[in-house]
Amino acid sequence: MLLQAPAEPLATREVPFTAATTPRRWTLRVMGAAPRYTIPAAALSITHQLGEALVPIVMGLAIERAVTTGDPVQLLLWLGVLAADFLVLSFSWRFGSRLAELGMLTVQHRLRTTVAAHLLQRPPRPGRPSEQPGVALSIATSDANRLSEAVEIGVYPVGQLAAVLFGGAVLVTISWPLGVAVLVGAPVLLWLTERAGRPLRDRSGQEQEAAAVAAGRAADLLSGYRVVRGIGAEAEATRRYGRASRAALADTVRARRTEGVFGGAMSIVTGLFLTAVAVVAAVLTLSGVLGLGEFIAVVGLAQFLLEPLQVLALYTGAWWASATASAARVLDVLRDGEPLADVVDQPPRPVNLPDVHAGELVVIACDGSRADDVVAALRARHPDALHAPHAAHLFAGSVSENVAGSETDAAARDAALHAAACDELAELLPEGLDSRVGENGTALSGGQRQRVALARAIARDAELLVLHDPTTAVDAVTEARIAERVRTVRRGRRTVIVTRTPAFAAVADRVVRITDGDPA
Repeated sequence: MLLQAPAEPLATREVPFTAATTPRRWTLRVMGAAPRYTIPAAALSITHQLGEALVPIVMGLAIERAVTTGDPVQLLLWLGVLAADFLVLSFSWRFGSRLAELGMLTVQHRLRTTVAAHLLQRPPRPGRPSEQPGVALSIATSDANRLSEAVEIGVYPVGQLAAVLFGGAVLVTISWPLGVAVLVGAPVLLWLTERAGRPLRDRSGQEQEAAAVAAGRAADLLSGYRVVRGIGAEAEATRRYGRASRAALADTVRARRTEGVFGGAMSIVTGLFLTAVAVVAAVLTLSGVLGLGEFIAVVGLAQFLLEPLQVLALYTGAWWASATASAARVLDVLRDGEPLADVVDQPPRPVNLPDVHAGELVVIACDGSRADDVVAALRARHPDALHAPHAAHLFAGSVSENVAGSETDAAARDAALHAAACDELAELLPEGLDSRVGENGTALSGGQRQRVALARAIARDAELLVLHDPTTAVDAVTEARIAERVRTVRRGRRTVIVTRTPAFAAVADRVVRITDGDPA
């Protein structure tokens, strides 16, 4: 069965994955996820590289047929051919690189939106690494970006490989030992690239993991700053973040060191290989086997082939290593296969939900271990209802902007603010309801964040509203006041509240207690 993250269909359809998909195989699928851009870009890349390879050949022919013979007509002819070649290769590079970049950015956007939608829509599960905002951000941005770079592997290396094969074929016509050496040596270097790139791939994964942990620590530190400061734990929090940051730095340095050693070794190998080709060509020229023009063509081709061989050996291996490492991390999130810290993932137990009649406020009381099952069952049974999760997220705007939507009038907003006891915040916050809440409400206390999130849900005036523990961070007096006001503002609408709070039970039309799956 095809597993897909709950994101825009275009993204998941073009980069499909299953439970058995490996990071290597998924990276290959990402490479072909934007064919409308990458196929013409690859064709233009081949044209550009072949044009580059023709430059020393045309120059050699010009010397052989025009300079050595003193024929001005031949000289003008070959200069015209050289100018046309430069025109074609310049055009191919300009538009081919643009198409390749556009294809990469398109896939990058699809991957980011796929991961972000999955992270936002999946139910919370404590202990999951990507529940930390910093880790989730790292996966949705850095890992998605690195994975999307695999698109360029299907563009530039294709042209460079074509240049190596074309150059080798030309060398075969000039001197078959030199041509065979290039055609045999290039695949050997590519094989060495794959072998040498394995440690780099491992280092890249460790670097990304450590960076995500450090980002998660930083995000957690900022989101819990009030609590940390209140208990006087600033020094300990700083030390913990410092350890995570130093670990991320150490892994990054090791990864870059490995990449540097890998690149240096490949540069030396390819340089020595092509230098040997040039030396052999010089010996053949001195012995009379090759002419002057042929020697210049061979030396020029050897010098030109140095770059595509180095790129094939260095950047292709580095891109592939980085992309597959990031693919593993993204796949873990999309398949919800992340390792958990002391948490065993159990399938939800079946729940027999009560019917909710028009105008009713029903409280479903259940233990914490059953609350997630009840919420999941409510989502499945009432997909069109407005579901307000326990851990709601706020946007980096004002209190009013978080509560009022594009279709919310002032009266509905004020009623919702009053029902959630947010109107009291106007007296506490420096700019009243126009005060900025910070990213995810970091400028507010836990109780204030809950009240703003509750007001936002009420302001939508949904026909069926499902709330999950909306007042756990609120004091008992305020909680009782909120319960009464929610009862009033929701009159005539259906409301389901999953909570064991006595305040809501006191105002409910019915209280349904669920223990082992059946309502009591």
